[in-house]
Amino acid sequence: MRITNKNFIPDRSRPGLTTTATGIVSRQGTGGNWATVGRRRKRRGGRRLQRRQGKEQCRRVEVRVGTLNVGTMTGKGREVADMMERRKVDMLCVQETKWKGSKARNIGGGFKLFYHGVDGKRNGVGVILKEEYSKSVVEVKRVSDRVMIVKVEVEGMMINVISAYAPQVGCEMEEKERFWSELDEVVDGVPRKERLVIGADFNGHVGEGNRGDEEVMGRYGFKERNVEGQMVVDFAKRMEMAVVNTYFKKKEDHRVTYKSGGRCTQVDYVLCRRCNLKEIGDCKVLAGDSVARQHRMVVCRMVLEVKKKRRRVRTERRIRWWKLKEEECSVRFRDEVRERLSGVKEVLDDWATTAGVMREAARKVLGVTSGNRKEDKETWWWNEEVQESIRRKRLAKQKWDTQSDEKSRQEYKEMRQQVKRDVAKAKEKAYEELYERLDTKEGEKDLYRLARQRDRAGKDVLQVRAVKDGEGNVLTSEESVLRRWREYFEQLMNEENQRERRLDDVELVKQDVDTLPSISIRGLILGSCATMRTE
Repeated sequence: MRITNKNFIPDRSRPGLTTTATGIVSRQGTGGNWATVGRRRKRRGGRRLQRRQGKEQCRRVEVRVGTLNVGTMTGKGREVADMMERRKVDMLCVQETKWKGSKARNIGGGFKLFYHGVDGKRNGVGVILKEEYSKSVVEVKRVSDRVMIVKVEVEGMMINVISAYAPQVGCEMEEKERFWSELDEVVDGVPRKERLVIGADFNGHVGEGNRGDEEVMGRYGFKERNVEGQMVVDFAKRMEMAVVNTYFKKKEDHRVTYKSGGRCTQVDYVLCRRCNLKEIGDCKVLAGDSVARQHRMVVCRMVLEVKKKRRRVRTERRIRWWKLKEEECSVRFRDEVRERLSGVKEVLDDWATTAGVMREAARKVLGVTSGNRKEDKETWWWNEEVQESIRRKRLAKQKWDTQSDEKSRQEYKEMRQQVKRDVAKAKEKAYEELYERLDTKEGEKDLYRLARQRDRAGKDVLQVRAVKDGEGNVLTSEESVLRRWREYFEQLMNEENQRERRLDDVELVKQDVDTLPSISIRGLILGSCATMRTE
C-alpha cells in the first residue's frame, strides 16, 4: 500500500536531492512548494565560489631563478649583473666563483652577491639577488665551498635558494659522498611548507627518458645517463625533488648546458619539490651570452600565488642643501627667505614656523631629489664604451656557437682580450678621478660615505623583517611577529635570575647558621656565603 503525503519532507540521504534551510519552511509553511536542488550541482557551485573568492584575495608573483657555472667571478661581477638585468633574472646561483671568504658584495646594477669560498683557486659558490630581494634576506647559511643556502621572504612566502657545486667525475668517491651528505642535511633542514629551489652544477648526466623514474624527472633530458647522473636521480627520489630541466620539451640548443671542444652535455640543473611543480611555468637554457666560456645559464620561471597586501610606497625626497655651496644658489636662497619673511605681518617667534618658511624657500630654489636609487659607487667605470665592447664580445660568441670554425673562434678570442683592456682603462680612469676628489676637503665626506656603504653591503641581513617562533619556523606577518616578541619578553621578565636565586639561598643559609652550635663551622659557612655574594 502506498501512502501519499504532500507535506512529506524529502530525506537528505536520497541521492540527487537535498532540502533547503529550515527558514524557507517557516516562510512557506508545510503546504508550500519544496525547493530541492541537485546535491552535486550545489556542491560544485560552492567550490567554484570559494575558488573565485580565493583568487580575488591572491595575486600572482613571477620569480625567475637561474643557475650558472661562471668559471670565476674575478672581473665578471658587473657583466653578470648586466646579463641578469637583460634576461630579467631575479635570483642566480653561481658555482666555481673562486673567491676566498664568506661575505656579501654589491656587483652593480642593484644586484648583490652572497658568496663563500675556502680557496681562491678552486670551487666556491654564491647566490646573486636582485635589489628588492636582497633587502628581504632572512638567513644565509654557508655550509662549505660547495653548498650554501639563502632564505628570502617574497610577499610573506619563504623561498630557500641553494647553490651547489658537485665534484667532477675524476674526484674521489669520499669527496662525492661528503658533498651529497652536506646537501641532504641542508635540504632536510628546510621546513616542508617553505619553497625550495636548487640551482647546481652536478657534473652528471641524468640522460634522456624517464622509464622507472617518472616521479622525479621528465622525458626531455639529454643523451645517456652516467654514474654521477644516477646520484642526482637518487638524491631527487629520497628528498622528493624533481629535476625541472627535463619536464619541458625544448630544442637541443635550449637543453645543452655545457659546450667545449665539440662536446655537448647537460650538467647544470634546477630542482624543486615535487609538490611545487605546478608553480613552474617554464625552464630552459639561455644561449648567446658570453659571461662563461663553457657553461650556459639555466633559468626557471616560477609563478607564486600570494595574498594581496597594501603596498606603502615610502620614497624619501630630500632637499638639495648641498647646493648652497654654490654662490648663485646661496644668494637666491637668502633673497627668497627675506622676501617670504618680510611678507609676514606678525613677527615669527615660533622656530617651527620659521623653519617651515626656510624649507619652502629651499624646495623652490634648491629643489629636491628624485628618491631613486643612487649609482653604485663600485661600478663607476661601467660606461658606454665598456658596454659596447661587451656587446661585440657577445655577438662574437654567438657567431662562434653557430659557425664553429677557426675564424669565428679567433675573433671571439680577440674580443675577449679587447674587453679586458677596455675594462682596465675605464677602471683606471674612474679611480684616478676618485683619488683626485678624495684629496680635497669635500672628498673626505665621500671617503667616509664609501666606507659606510661598503660595510653595509658586506652584511648578509640588512634589516630584520622576520623572526622565528619557538619551533624554528619563520614568522613574517606583523601580527605574528608582535605576538612572538610579547611572548619572548613575558618569558624574559618573569624568569628568575640565577644570581638572585643564589642570593636568596645565601639568606636562607645565614638564617640556619645562627642555630649551629659550633663557632668555627658557623664562620666557615658565613665566609662561603660572602664569596657567593661577591660572585
